[in-house]
Amino acid sequence: MTDTARIDHAVYKTLLESTKAIPWKIDWKSMTFAYIGPQIEALLGWSSSSWVSAQDWADRMHPEDRAWVVNFCVAQSKDGTDHEADYRALTKDGNYVWIRDVVHVMRNADGEVEALIGFMFDISERKKTEAKLIDLQKELETLSFKDGLTGVANRRMFDSIMAAEWANAKLNHQPLSVIMLDIDYFKQYNDHYGHIQGDDCLKRVANILSSATRRSRDFFARFGGEEFILVLPETDELNAINIAERCRTLICKEKIPHEKSEVIPMITVSLGVGTIIPTDKDDPIRFIEEVDKRLYQAKQRGRNCIANSD
Repeated sequence: MTDTARIDHAVYKTLLESTKAIPWKIDWKSMTFAYIGPQIEALLGWSSSSWVSAQDWADRMHPEDRAWVVNFCVAQSKDGTDHEADYRALTKDGNYVWIRDVVHVMRNADGEVEALIGFMFDISERKKTEAKLIDLQKELETLSFKDGLTGVANRRMFDSIMAAEWANAKLNHQPLSVIMLDIDYFKQYNDHYGHIQGDDCLKRVANILSSATRRSRDFFARFGGEEFILVLPETDELNAINIAERCRTLICKEKIPHEKSEVIPMITVSLGVGTIIPTDKDDPIRFIEEVDKRLYQAKQRGRNCIANSD
């Protein structure tokens, strides 16, 4: 090696070892490290001299990442394809650091794989940021399906649940029941007590009705305004009427004052009940419209009552 070559080599080595990226080289035939930057010790705690073979690399990897990362990298290397992989690397003190390995495959004059060279990057902060963004996205998604005032599910969530339960009922030839209910004379309540008190009333009603069902798949949501809706999978009409009566009774027992009601001087609800075993000829929108008509019938009959198919 000439003096110039030695100087150039020293310069390149200094440049490589002064970066945060950790350079390395593995001989393909022997699967041993020809070189790994000293930065590895600052990051993981393992000295450069302890990285002898590719097995050391594999062993110092999170057990959940090891199999797929090793298999992927070996397969890509055999094909002569440059690649990269993210995984959790084990530190000497037993913790883990997220690493991104960027790999370049070197070939000899005959086209055979001769060596792998690459850089390891510490991407722990990036992964933390990604995790926070995922959590935030989940939180926003949850909020997008929640009614902002009452905290129960909203119309958007109802649409999704209704579509899924309709398809399931049609597939399994099972009854699906829906209860729509409306607070009686709620406009008069708002006019008399004010909108702040009206909002509080909606919250109380939603909280009460949330406890009206007992099965995990039973679904309750605010449909809009002072209207609420329950979706009851695998529930026949008789059981749906019983649940509707439970809803009506629970509201009456709460005894929320309503001086301007023309029923009794307390908050009451009117309810419409519908049950169907859907077929290809049926349509969920028309079914909901029919249940809404029954809610209107309950209003016509004097309110604080239930209307069904009878």
